[in-house]
Order: sequence, then structure tokens, then C-alpha cells
Amino acid sequence: MKEETVDQEIPAQIDLCLRARITLLILHTTEEERAIRMLQEVCEHFHPPRPFITWDLVEGFSGAGAAPARVPLAKDPLQALDEMEKADEAALIVLKDFHEFWTNPAVKRKLRNLAQKFRFSRRTIAVITPALKVPEEIRDHAVVLHVPPPSARELEQELDRLLRGSGVPDTLTPLGREKLIQAALGMSLNQACRSFSKAIVRHGRLDDRDIDAIVAEKKDILSQSEALEFFSATETVENVGGLNVLKEWLHLRERAFSREARDYGLPSPKGIALIGIPGTGKSLTAKMIAGMWRLPLLRLDVGALFGSLVGESEERTRRALALAETISPCILWIDEMEKAFSFGNGDSGTSQRVFAHILTWMQDKTSPCFVVATANDVSALPPELLRKGRFDEVFFLDLPSHTERREIFSVHLRRRGLLPTTLTLRCWRESRRDMWALRSSRR
Repeated sequence: MKEETVDQEIPAQIDLCLRARITLLILHTTEEERAIRMLQEVCEHFHPPRPFITWDLVEGFSGAGAAPARVPLAKDPLQALDEMEKADEAALIVLKDFHEFWTNPAVKRKLRNLAQKFRFSRRTIAVITPALKVPEEIRDHAVVLHVPPPSARELEQELDRLLRGSGVPDTLTPLGREKLIQAALGMSLNQACRSFSKAIVRHGRLDDRDIDAIVAEKKDILSQSEALEFFSATETVENVGGLNVLKEWLHLRERAFSREARDYGLPSPKGIALIGIPGTGKSLTAKMIAGMWRLPLLRLDVGALFGSLVGESEERTRRALALAETISPCILWIDEMEKAFSFGNGDSGTSQRVFAHILTWMQDKTSPCFVVATANDVSALPPELLRKGRFDEVFFLDLPSHTERREIFSVHLRRRGLLPTTLTLRCWRESRRDMWALRSSRR
């Protein structure tokens, strides 16, 4: 079984597989309607158009070139596979929910027979499945395509289609439209369509006010995911005292995610590691970076990546990182790495494989997904994690100095509605000295 990456667009890969006479395609996605639309559009671009047939357990065969009239439904999977041999020589046959029959030995044997027989024709079987569990018997015959969430271009096309159908006025500014589409990145096409529809109904039109509503919708959707948690960018630079060197480093790289930087050819920053004892502001700094760069913040819950089934942990990791790349540019926050990747002997090496997958992704990723990793104990981290290429810099967050403590006190006073200029701020050392002086005088 060959697993194709998503470097190219999925329709282009489907077209390539059909021209190469691949007999068995497996599309891994939860968006069945979107996958069928892709397959149908590819078939329509052939000259002449290729016959397109679908089959499911309830409706049987449908579409041009479907099964003969004497078997109008063919609801039994084995009977359906038998009828596929009588389909048009150039047909693309799409099987829905066929992963439910993977455990049937007769179905697996028949599918292998068809995959071998169709090599001498232009017939191709495509299976759309949300669960990637391909039996060993047919892996060698299959090409797996992982269908990513819709791109910004697909979301914009869906938005235009919805606006034309509803007839409501589109008062979005060009910048507002770009931000609205970016806010919807990471949703499925159906989820994005529902969010756009609710925004239109809410105000009777679509304008820049609906951006926050789409962001809130995405936050609710991501909260149902297995390993990613969405945080709103509420912290600013003024809410963090001290850390001037880190702030200056971040300020110099703020424009690295802009279109101007991409056009100039500058690579996007990979990420930073924040090391320090507990309580020095590492988590607050991660939130501050999202607010400073005005990018969405995603927290990777490493504990939620691990599942009980074989291969489930690796699949969850792949899905979480693919979703982060889809939402990019964004900040991916990995908190307390040394606890997240503590290897045990009782998991059959699952934690090591998940860790290796994340390391490889950090090294090879090209999407503008900035990783902020925090850790309390640097000695517990594997040496290969902190080497150059995975992080741009490693910052040590120490206990605050005298000046930094004054800044931190000022931040907390401002949050409580007090003006630091009206109060006399003293650091802890000065207060302790006054306390000892008071005790001495009492003696």
C-alpha cells in the first residue's frame, strides 16, 4: 500500500492515478460529499468523460454506467463486487462505507481478484473511508490518499456559492474577507458552510462583524477534537513583565509570516523552546506570542494523542499535525515537553514512535506553523529535540530580576484598575529589609 502525501492537490493526484490505471484507490476522509465531488469532477475532465458509479449498502448502484437493471440495488457487498465486473471498461466505481466489510474474508478475496483483473482495463475502484484500517491482504494493491481539510480557495468558493444562493448583500471588506476565510481554516466544508449560514442569518448580511463569530465556531469545533485546543489571543506584550531579550527577538520576526516576507523568499520561523523552573511565565509567554503576532494559538494535548488500539496513536498525531498545518499561520503550543514525552517500557514503543513523528514533522515542515515548546527540566529532554533545525532558539526563563519584578507588580496593578505611578513599588528584597528593621526596633 502506497500512502500519497498532500504536497499536490488531491484532484491532481486522483487524475494521475486514473491515468496510470491504478485499480484501487482509498480516500481517507470524513467528508464524503466533498470526496465524491472531487472524483466526479476528475472524471468529467477526461475526453470522453469517464463513467462514474457509486454504491452503498442502502441505495445500491447509481450513476452513469451503473449495474444492469436485473440487479437494481445489489445491496449485498459480494453481489455488488460481482456486478462491477460487468461495468463499463473505463468506469470509476466509488464504494461508500465499504470499510465496514473489511473483516469479511470473501469480500477481501473478491476485492483482490478485481484489483488484479482490472489491470487490463481502465476500471478503478475508489473506497471513501473515515477510518484508515486497510487489511493486510489488499494493502499491496491500494494507493491511499489522505484528503486534508478544505483550503482557503475551496472555502472562498463555498462562501461565494452560499452568498449567490441566499441573495444577501456581501459587505465584507477585502481584508475582512481574507480574515473570515482564515478564521474558517481547519473546519470541514460542511462545518464552514454551517458557520457562514449562521453568520448570515444573525445579521441578515455578511460583514466584518462576523469574523469573531466564525472564530468562536471554530473554537467549539476544535474543542471536540482529540488533541488540539484552541485559545483566543487575549494576552499582549504589556501583560508580560520583563523578558526583554525574548520580546525583542519576537518583534524582529513578527513580519516573517507576512505575504511580503513570502514574496521575498524568507522562510517562516520554525519555533522556540522555553526552558525554566515552574512559575517563570512560560505558558503566559506562549499566549503572549499569539497576541503579539495576531495568530491563532493551538495547544497540543500530547496525552490525548495516545489510544488503546494499534496504530491509533500515530494516526491521531498525524491528524492533529495536519490540522495545525491547515490552520497555519498559527502558533502550536506544546506544554511541559519532558512530561509529555517521558518514555515508558509498558507501551510497546508507542510513545517513542509518536515522539519520532513529531520530531520529523518539526524538522521537515514548510507551513508557517510556529512551535512554542515549554519545559521545566531540561535534563529530562532528549538531546535530539533541542538541536538546531527544529527550534530557531532556546530561551531560559530565570527568576525575575529587581527591575523585572517591578514590571510584574505594575502589570498586576493595572489589571486591578490601579495606576502604578500613584504607588511606591518596592521589590521583595527591600520589603524584607524593612521587615527586619521593624523587628529590630521592636526588640
